[in-house]
Amino acid sequence: MKNVRKALRGAFAAALIFTFLLPVGGAMLGVGLGFGIPAVWGIGIGFMATGFYGCPIAWVAYGGKKGLYRVVEAIEEEHLYTVQEIGAQLGISEKEVRNRLDTCFNKRYLVGYKKSGDGVTLNENAALAEEELSAVCEACGARFTYKRGTRPACPYCGTPCRRD
Repeated sequence: MKNVRKALRGAFAAALIFTFLLPVGGAMLGVGLGFGIPAVWGIGIGFMATGFYGCPIAWVAYGGKKGLYRVVEAIEEEHLYTVQEIGAQLGISEKEVRNRLDTCFNKRYLVGYKKSGDGVTLNENAALAEEELSAVCEACGARFTYKRGTRPACPYCGTPCRRD
C-alpha cells in the first residue's frame, strides 16, 4: 500500500504543479508584455505551454494511479480477494480488474500477495535458508561450518581452510 500511495502523491503533486503553471504563465505573459520585460513574458510563454499540454496529461496519469490505488485498497483494507468481488465492489468489469491487478503486480504495489487462479492470495512462502557447508581446519583439526559464498576460516585459530 505504501508504494501505490507514494506514486499517487507524486502524480497528484505533478498534476497540481502543471495546473498552476497555466494561469501563472498567463499572468507572467501579461505583466511581461505590459511592462516590456522580454525575460518575464518569455518565461510566461514557457509556463503557459507547459501548463497547457502538461495539465491534462498529468491529471490523466493521476486518474490511472487512483484506479490502481482503489484496487490495492480493496484487497488490503476491505479484504476482497477474487476478481468477481473486486469488480462488483468497484463497479468495473472483471477484465479491467485483471488488467489492473497485473499492473499492480508489475509495479510492486501488492507486495506479499500472489496471483492464484482468478484472484489473489497471501504469499506465505518462506525465504530459502542459506546453505551451510562444513570444513576441517588443517592446523588444529577443528570441525566448523560456514555459509556458501564466504571464505572458510577456522573460528578457533583463524587459519584459512580449503573448501570441501
